[in-house]
Parts: sequence; C-alpha cells; structure tokens
Amino acid sequence: MANVVLELRLRELAKTTKPFNARGSKVIRCDGCLLPKADCICAAIPAPSARSAFLFLMYTGECYKPSNTGRLIADVAADSYAFVWDRTNPDPALLQLLQQPDYAPILVFPHEYAAAERCISTVPAVLQTGTKKPLFVMLDGTWREAKKMFTKSPYLDDFPVLGINPTVSSSYLLREAVHLHQLCTAEVGIEVLQLAGDHQASQDLTGYFQHFRRQYMAGKPHLHFDES
Repeated sequence: MANVVLELRLRELAKTTKPFNARGSKVIRCDGCLLPKADCICAAIPAPSARSAFLFLMYTGECYKPSNTGRLIADVAADSYAFVWDRTNPDPALLQLLQQPDYAPILVFPHEYAAAERCISTVPAVLQTGTKKPLFVMLDGTWREAKKMFTKSPYLDDFPVLGINPTVSSSYLLREAVHLHQLCTAEVGIEVLQLAGDHQASQDLTGYFQHFRRQYMAGKPHLHFDES
C-alpha cells in the first residue's frame, strides 16, 4: 500500500531546485520508512486496519522529516490523504475533498483554541455506524505551526473540533514538547482511533509507534529511552 505522506514527500522533493541538506540528510536512509537502513522498520508495517479516514495538512517541510509520525497513521489507515498547507492558495483537491458527501470532516485540535459551539469530545455514533465516514483532519507540524494552520485556514472553520485530553505525558521524546501532556501526531492518532471505536487500528498503531520510537532512538544514544 502506498503511504500518502511519503508520496507527498516525493512530490515536494521533485519540485525543489535546491538539494535537501537538513540535519541528518547525509544518513543513508531506507526509502520506505526514512529511518537509517540499519534501523529499518519496513518489515513491521502493519496491515491497514482503520475504518476511519485521515487527512494530513502538513506545514512546509514537515513531510521531509524522518521524525514525523503522521506517516505511521497513514500506514494503518488506507483511506488517507496528505497536502502541504498554504495560507493563501490551498490545494483545490484539498477543498474538494473536504466537501465530499461520503466524509464528515472533524478537525483534531485542543478545545482551548476553538469556539465552544464547535467543540466535541466524542465521535458521534452515527459516524461510526452510518453511511458517512469520519475524516479526521490532522494539522501536522510543530506546535507553533499547527496553531498557525488552525487560525489561518478559513476553509476549516465550519467543522467540529475534537479535543484530545491525555492523562499521561508523551513518550515521544524525539522533539521537545511545549507542554508536558502534548502528544506527537501518532499518539494523537491512537487516541482518535479509540474515540472512533477503531480499537484494532488503535492497538496496531500503538505497537507500530512503539517499534518506530525504539528503532529511531537506537541511533540517538544521547536521548533517554524508557521501555516502561
């Protein structure tokens, strides 16, 4: 199965006229998982099991990053889409997707930034059993970038906002979180799938994310890793 985030990365790389020289760019990486070849996790990619759909709206450059975990969700959710965010010229295909009658878009973001009338804490049961499929919109980037996308994307303003309230701190460790309970994209995806009643997919993503984190950090001995 093609991974929509990796496909987006290839399209963006094809458009650039400058070599990609970010930190770690000299590492010989697997094209399938972006980890160093010695730490490849391609053999552990789970079969797609999610009934829900996902839309990844990615800040410029996010799709290049080996530390990005949105692509892990895309491996579990066969029905997924990825676009680069543009403040003034959103992709027409993105706007068309958001209006498709088979989908019910739900923006995943903290409630403190949304109007009260938009906030939901559960996925409506009708979307779990009805003819419309929930399309979870994930704003993928740093916390500052995600807030910018949330406030400057008027085409998302009419959709409900699903808030995630984690009870434990993130185990990600690959990027510094602004808040103790701030989760990475894959961890948010795990919680979203649970709320959507997609329990098998949530379990699959949990195991896959843990394996990814373990393999990623194998090459980062300066970072503390706790298996508990």
